[in-house]
Amino acid sequence: MPGSEDEFKCCTRDFLFTCVNLLSFLLDIGLDIWAAVSLYKQEAYVYFSLLLLFLLGSSMLVQVYSWLWYRYDDFKMKTKIEKKPSQCQLKLLHVFQLGIFFRYAGVMEKSVQSLYRKRADAESVAKFLRQDLRILCFIETFSESAPQLALMLTIILDKCRLDPVTVLKAIGSTLSIASFLTTYDHSMRTFLPEKEKHHMISLVFYFIWNLVLISSRIAALALFASVLPCFIFAHFICSWLVLFFFAWRSKTNFMDDPRGEWLYRTTVGLIWYFNWFSVAKGMRIRSVLYHAYILIDICILCGLWCWKMSTDPPDFVTHPLTTAACVVAVYVLGLLFKVIYYTFFHPNLDKDKLKGATITEEQPEDEERSHSVPTRPLIKATDNKRMRKLAENFFC
Repeated sequence: MPGSEDEFKCCTRDFLFTCVNLLSFLLDIGLDIWAAVSLYKQEAYVYFSLLLLFLLGSSMLVQVYSWLWYRYDDFKMKTKIEKKPSQCQLKLLHVFQLGIFFRYAGVMEKSVQSLYRKRADAESVAKFLRQDLRILCFIETFSESAPQLALMLTIILDKCRLDPVTVLKAIGSTLSIASFLTTYDHSMRTFLPEKEKHHMISLVFYFIWNLVLISSRIAALALFASVLPCFIFAHFICSWLVLFFFAWRSKTNFMDDPRGEWLYRTTVGLIWYFNWFSVAKGMRIRSVLYHAYILIDICILCGLWCWKMSTDPPDFVTHPLTTAACVVAVYVLGLLFKVIYYTFFHPNLDKDKLKGATITEEQPEDEERSHSVPTRPLIKATDNKRMRKLAENFFC
């Protein structure tokens, strides 16, 4: 078959992505444990408690989503590994925070089958499971990695020295965010027709503008938290309430029941605290308003940090105004990269152009048959409706 070689390359690439993500996930867990133990030994109990809060809170949030999606799919397991435990045992796995490992095991099972046995059905199932896993990584990135990075930068600024463990954890969180940004756009593009798929330069621009915007946002939060630590919690709560309100007004429709949808909206508010992503179609105007709001917020945070530096300047900060201006300028630079990406590289498609929409079969040459040609759906039984909703919001 002419497309078999391309399909095999795609399977190999997706398998490698899965292996890299799994190794990154395990490495991040190891660094988490190392950082927590190090903070406890240093008797930095406040930072230790915050780190545990981020780790446990993010893990519980991800496990809840994982369990809900199994329930939404009526517990129709697609792998031998997933079929082994009963519903009660599966619930216990999620209670003990092992649901994400269970999903990784299912993905690896089907990925190996599709790669070495070249089974198309196995690759289709692996794609379905992999997409659920990527959404969970999406949630984990902004509920754990982003807050951890802000915390580690705050610790560095507070202690005025580069502790090896703190630096390594900051690098690990940055790599985790970068890994997610690299794979998220790739997973969205799998729903596009082949002619609409992007070149490598598109992925590079997507990666750059997201990472630059997130870096500037986290740097501003870390600067503010290093001088006014008590007020960062009030800032988060007030900002989250505003963002949650707009998520509710966006009328999201991602989960399969009302309670799950409210959970999703609270998560959207948390994600928007660090970075933008589209939760409904036609969000371009709201995206502009969001970035204007975040830019003003960054200016305020950096301004308060400069004021604190001027009243009680530490030895290691010699040009606070320059530092604050650079943080703001980096965010503006990220917005410029985003405009370039959406102008030249982002495909603007109608919903019907995405895979899964109905398309018309080629018209036969016979005039007697040409007037009644049925439409043929591209939707497959293994299509992931959750990732499809995100793709529709991403491109439309």
